[in-house]
Amino acid sequence: MAAGASTVAGGVTTPLGFRAAGVSAGIKANNALDLALLVADQPATAAAVFTTNRAQAAPVVLSREHLRASGGTARAIIVNSGCANACTGSDGMRAATEMAAETARLLGCPIEHVLVASTGVIGVALPIDKIRAGLPLALGALGSGEDRGGANAARAIMTTDPFPKESATRLSLRGPGINAGTGASGSFGIRDVAIGGMTKGSGMIEPMMATMLGFVTTDAAIPPALLDRALRAAVDVTFNAITVDGECSTNDCVMALASGASGAAVTDANYDAFLAGLTTVCRDLALGIVRGGEGATKLITVNVTGAASSREAKKCAKAIANSLLVKTAIHGGDPNWGRLIAVAGRADVAFELERAAVSIGTITLFENGQPHDENAPRAAEYLRGKDIAVGVSLGAGEASATVWTCDLSAEYVRINADYRT
Repeated sequence: MAAGASTVAGGVTTPLGFRAAGVSAGIKANNALDLALLVADQPATAAAVFTTNRAQAAPVVLSREHLRASGGTARAIIVNSGCANACTGSDGMRAATEMAAETARLLGCPIEHVLVASTGVIGVALPIDKIRAGLPLALGALGSGEDRGGANAARAIMTTDPFPKESATRLSLRGPGINAGTGASGSFGIRDVAIGGMTKGSGMIEPMMATMLGFVTTDAAIPPALLDRALRAAVDVTFNAITVDGECSTNDCVMALASGASGAAVTDANYDAFLAGLTTVCRDLALGIVRGGEGATKLITVNVTGAASSREAKKCAKAIANSLLVKTAIHGGDPNWGRLIAVAGRADVAFELERAAVSIGTITLFENGQPHDENAPRAAEYLRGKDIAVGVSLGAGEASATVWTCDLSAEYVRINADYRT
């Protein structure tokens, strides 16, 4: 069980055993930070989830291969922004491989212990010469002291993001200890553990595993299979429960590293406590993506209840969250409950109109087949806020689900109309 879990300032280098850097390699035209390096002091347990898009970028293919070859071990993650290295053919695969190989050479580790991620424009050749020149800079810039470089790394992975996204939490785990240097078992007790992370994403956000790029670390010791299980469970209710525009990227991934430097071990006995902490960090990062969605002015929480199953509840919540009519109505402050009920009715889930209900905030606008338009002025006032909740009951069962999204503004169109030009 967890004791004293608390959110703290920090990010991917808050857990012991990790250092990071963010430098400018000249990939972005404005010379902003565009190359991030995350390094474990010792080989770390690793797990990842990747996009389900069939058009997969070279870094996704390569990192999946490296995880398989290493048996779930990694020493470093190298990330560039400004170029997705997606749909770039054999040249793209060679560039991703060289990116990993050069990192491995500088660190003195096997190439399969290096994971790679890229983000930016699709179909553009990765300037590997700039990566090659930038890597020694990144290695030399690896942080020390309290921050250990995490803040710069979080900035270096950004593209259209309006702000960097970091999160960290500390908790206490009850269980056996482990010697981080030897791997030998230690005494039973309570030990402090940190979990931290960073992410990027603002547009092309619709998770069909996890969307955007996300990197999570912990200083707990945990076997690869258990870390993989925890990551997938956390992703399912966080990164897999957000959407900005209904688009699944070619480069999406969430990677997790566990250093074991705290001396605490995760086992089946304290797994739930560790998962709770991991989920907290992932949720903070996921909500940061939605708050920073391209052109977004409001964070929208979509709660679907009364569903026949959890799967159908989530399916309906996603349909509502992706509805252009719903998103534009909320952007304009219009309590148009008819758009919500219409989406619920066409979401291809069990639905009983005479038992259905719609609320905006805590204000009921439709219930048991009857409108309550007398409540519309209060709902319109509520929609003036920045954090909005809408609720739909399907009247078909007891299951529920929550999905987060943002409003749709003219700014989203402006950003994406000339993204390449």
